[in-house]
Amino acid sequence: MKKLLLIGLALCMVLMMVAVISAAAAADSSTVNGYVSDSMCGAKGAAAGHEACTKKCLDKGAKMVVVTDSDKKVLAVDNPDALKGHEGHHVAVTGKVTGDSIHVDSAKML
Repeated sequence: MKKLLLIGLALCMVLMMVAVISAAAAADSSTVNGYVSDSMCGAKGAAAGHEACTKKCLDKGAKMVVVTDSDKKVLAVDNPDALKGHEGHHVAVTGKVTGDSIHVDSAKML
């Protein structure tokens, strides 16, 4: 009976630790709405119809950025491959924001 109680207690502890870790990971990510632009144009390129300009600037070596809708903050994208195909589009980006950059986990067209 004591073994069963100890096994049950250990299982509860493990499940509690998993819940705490997953909650902490979820708290780190946030979702921002905005336009995928480039570092040359920044907020000026954050509008519908600027897809071709954004692609041209990125081909010339500009860095990919996300310009937020709420405050027009320009966030550098740590992993631009995650937004490949969304150049110039209005998207909801989920990821970890650190200072003036974002590590993208996922993106959804708006």
